[in-house]
Amino acid sequence: MAKKIISAHQPAYLPWLGYIHKVALSNEFIILDNVQFEKNSFTNRNKIKGPKGVLWLTVPLHLSDHFHKNINQIEIDNSTNWSEKHWTSIFYNYKKAPFFDKYSGFLEDMYHRKWDSLLPLTMHYLKFFLDEVGIHTELLLQSNLGIKSKKNKLILDLCKTRNADIFIFGNFGKDYADQKLFSSNNINVVFQEYNCSKYQQLWGEFIPNLTSLDALLNLGPRKTCDIIFENNISKIVQ
Repeated sequence: MAKKIISAHQPAYLPWLGYIHKVALSNEFIILDNVQFEKNSFTNRNKIKGPKGVLWLTVPLHLSDHFHKNINQIEIDNSTNWSEKHWTSIFYNYKKAPFFDKYSGFLEDMYHRKWDSLLPLTMHYLKFFLDEVGIHTELLLQSNLGIKSKKNKLILDLCKTRNADIFIFGNFGKDYADQKLFSSNNINVVFQEYNCSKYQQLWGEFIPNLTSLDALLNLGPRKTCDIIFENNISKIVQ
């Protein structure tokens, strides 16, 4: 019987390819929406590329009392026209990308919708991207699983609830994962190490670890899927 693999991460705005790779390695990917929001994280911002290098796109948020709010409670600050600014930045920096015309309709629609909360926006893009590149991992929300524990106990409870055999941590998980705890509960731990292979971009020399949108607009869905696994693990040895 094949072993069940799960992983988890906070939601991310236009996530990078390493995030997508982690999703693709898993049978189930749990969105950690019921954990505390962290400022200056990739939950509400990411990087695109322009003629002068990296450009940050940041979704403005209402962050009063955010230390007591979980991600699924965080609201977007729509007092500024941030979505039009993001769409304009993407349009002018990627309009010459080979696959821009294929995806401009989706992007324009996404940025012309009114998003009141951060979580639905991040989920909308993630589901679209995964469908485009043919990754069919089941996505689950932590908040729907009724689990509110923290740190290693949170991951262990997720694994038990979902009957997981293997949990994939990110590379930095080596710094905090209690491997003895997981081993004593018959859960194998794997640490993802993602290296972004070079691919053809606009605007000069290659810049790694941009939003996954950069690869999709430059390469299209098939080559983007290939690049996710190039020089990276494509399956867990069981």
